[in-house]
Amino acid sequence: MQPRNMSMSGVVDLAAVKAAQEAKAKAEQARAEAARQGGGGAGAAVSPASLVIDVDESGFERDVLQLSAEVPVVIDFWAEWCEPCKQLSPLLERLTREYNGRFVLAKIDVDANQMLMQQFGVQGIPAVFAVVAGQALPLFQGAAPEAQIRQTLDQLIQVGEERFGLTGLVVDADAEAAEPAAEPTVPAGPYDALLEAAVQALDAGDLGGAVQAYKNVLSDDPGNTEAKLGLAQAELLQRVQDLDPAVVRKDAAEKPGDVPAQIAAADLDLVGGHVEDAFARLIDAVKRTAGDDRDAARVRLLELFEVVGGDDPRVTSARTALARVLF
Repeated sequence: MQPRNMSMSGVVDLAAVKAAQEAKAKAEQARAEAARQGGGGAGAAVSPASLVIDVDESGFERDVLQLSAEVPVVIDFWAEWCEPCKQLSPLLERLTREYNGRFVLAKIDVDANQMLMQQFGVQGIPAVFAVVAGQALPLFQGAAPEAQIRQTLDQLIQVGEERFGLTGLVVDADAEAAEPAAEPTVPAGPYDALLEAAVQALDAGDLGGAVQAYKNVLSDDPGNTEAKLGLAQAELLQRVQDLDPAVVRKDAAEKPGDVPAQIAAADLDLVGGHVEDAFARLIDAVKRTAGDDRDAARVRLLELFEVVGGDDPRVTSARTALARVLF
């Protein structure tokens, strides 16, 4: 799947010499001030757990802007109802710990922090930005393969080091011992191993393996809710991974009556977090067409309902709209 802005194009703006020099000077000043006040500073060791933080509007200046003078801060805009977020966020958290202080991950719930969402111009979620020495950079929107995310993070770290002198935080692995002990392990259920294998395959970008793992569960337990949801998500990601978003959206705009074009665009809409747009596109396709085309649009819409979840109010609303069109 091609994310929408994995090229770090936003960094081009930062390459302006004057802007880079000013930002670097601000970063150096902030680090010096923190050292004088005996604050955290770049040289202070932190625990691995502190590399992933939840941020809200009240703490944004301290937790993101000020911290970005010491280390690049990656921002993950997410929401509980966003299914692609549930795949991307754990991957970002794992990579944050793996990079061991080269950047910090700030998680922002868009439902609780609408102002921050608007200030960053977030159009859909998941959306990932970075702040380096107080400078905001768009990274990508929507789900993305791990390899491309790693490439983007490597570029971000390079920008932080070369242009702003940010070498990251020192991580003290022993600090984990002082953190609360984990809850006792719950005995594994009959399909936990298969479901975990599916999640690991998703994290590794092995969409085919994830699809098969979920199907293995459903072959024995057709009503397994977690497997049904996971399969719908994995199949969606598998469908869009080789699509060219620009071509798909151009075809959909130029051919409103072309159901395959509308279906492909709806898949991209959903992966990008534009849930209502995806539903409306397919409902319109059902309304415009008949026969096999109509049935294809209807079936894909039902599949997307599975991805989002039947309890989501947007699914309930879309089901009602679909019923009006059909009957």
